[in-house]
Amino acid sequence: MVSDLLHHLDTHKCMGPDGIHPRVLRELGEVLIEPLSIIYQQSWLTREVPVIWKLANVTPIHKKGWKEDLGNYRPVSLTLVPGKVMEQIILNAITWHVQGNQVIRPSQHGFMKATSCLTNLISFYDKVTRLVDEGKAVDVVYLDFSKGFDTVCHRQNSPGETGCSWLGWAYALLSNKLAGWPGPKSCGE
Repeated sequence: MVSDLLHHLDTHKCMGPDGIHPRVLRELGEVLIEPLSIIYQQSWLTREVPVIWKLANVTPIHKKGWKEDLGNYRPVSLTLVPGKVMEQIILNAITWHVQGNQVIRPSQHGFMKATSCLTNLISFYDKVTRLVDEGKAVDVVYLDFSKGFDTVCHRQNSPGETGCSWLGWAYALLSNKLAGWPGPKSCGE
């Protein structure tokens, strides 16, 4: 899996605070597979994340509206590529578990591959028109939780006692994350 992820690294992405461009890791992939696999396995088993993976250059990305209003920007953390590869390994494991055990219902459209607001609306429209065609009454309440993720309650204690390996590892990654503003580095080659 590490080999495949290194081979398919997007070389158009930015480097992290270590200054190592994704192209370097992609080109040296064959040499790096074994040492990175060892680091990833140790990180997983111990639920400890290398401190350097917690470093990030934070870049403000304009969302919409007036560029002078700082509230119209979202922060994007540019982290180290080896850490991103480990995050992808964890994501693949979670996705495999969730899909294999049918944890998420087929009606879930948010944050799922090949689904979007549009597929949600098409599915909704299809169900409503079918019910109307059958002569049934339809009442609809559609809610949009604006900035819903801005109000998420973040746990203060470690989830290690849950016995969930990926949750403990994710907590280790996110706790005490260090961020700084990027210097004059470029995403280009």
